[in-house]
Amino acid sequence: MPIGSKAANDQGVSVRNEVGEAEWALRVDLAAAYRLVAHFGWDEMIFTHLTVRVPGPEHHFLINPLGLFFEEITASSLVKINLAGEKILPSPYPVNPAGFVIHSALHEAREDAQCVLHVHTIAGTAVASQRGGLLPLTQDAMTQWGDIAYHDYEGLALEPGEKERLVADMGDKNCMILRNHGLLTVGDTIGAAFLRLFFLQRACEMQIAAQAGGASLILHTDAMGARVHHQASHGFEKPAALNWAALLRKADRLDPTYKS
Repeated sequence: MPIGSKAANDQGVSVRNEVGEAEWALRVDLAAAYRLVAHFGWDEMIFTHLTVRVPGPEHHFLINPLGLFFEEITASSLVKINLAGEKILPSPYPVNPAGFVIHSALHEAREDAQCVLHVHTIAGTAVASQRGGLLPLTQDAMTQWGDIAYHDYEGLALEPGEKERLVADMGDKNCMILRNHGLLTVGDTIGAAFLRLFFLQRACEMQIAAQAGGASLILHTDAMGARVHHQASHGFEKPAALNWAALLRKADRLDPTYKS
């Protein structure tokens, strides 16, 4: 039995006929992103969040139902909420307040932040706990160079007042290292945000592995980092779209019930 099939059956009737074509397509893609995060081992049981804003001026967005593992999430089980954290469509599931605070802040402040991905990976949080943060050590790190913001730890993200500081620290960057906390990326598509998260996470894994080796590290200059980031970001949309299409094929092979 596919890993998500029982959960999909337990979630009741599909919302396919209750939403428009554009929202349904986003639901399917976001559900795939949840399954892929679980596949790569970036999930943390029922916690952390991936969100996408749905079409419309209200800035409504989709978030995971609190209580489901990422491997169980389907297009229909995603919860649609407004910027006040209120459900727009009925759902038997609650929403994690911490997810609402972080994600609503960026969805409201950044028109281009259609998708916001936030994870607590081991390597990502380890780097977030180092005073120097991500180092210009590897090519994967330098593809993000100059596009990484930092936000100091303020405890669990439950206080609305943190939203203003989070937005200010993020600025116009597309990646953020939440100190002592985890990683966050945004994108104008789910595929763009996911590709940024993949390279950011890999860069953190590589940094921890290199530091564990005990040898002297070859650190590059900010100028080299800026050069690599410019090279990598030029024409970013096309490779992000191609990569996302490949990831959707992987999600289909793993378990196509995410589409239900």
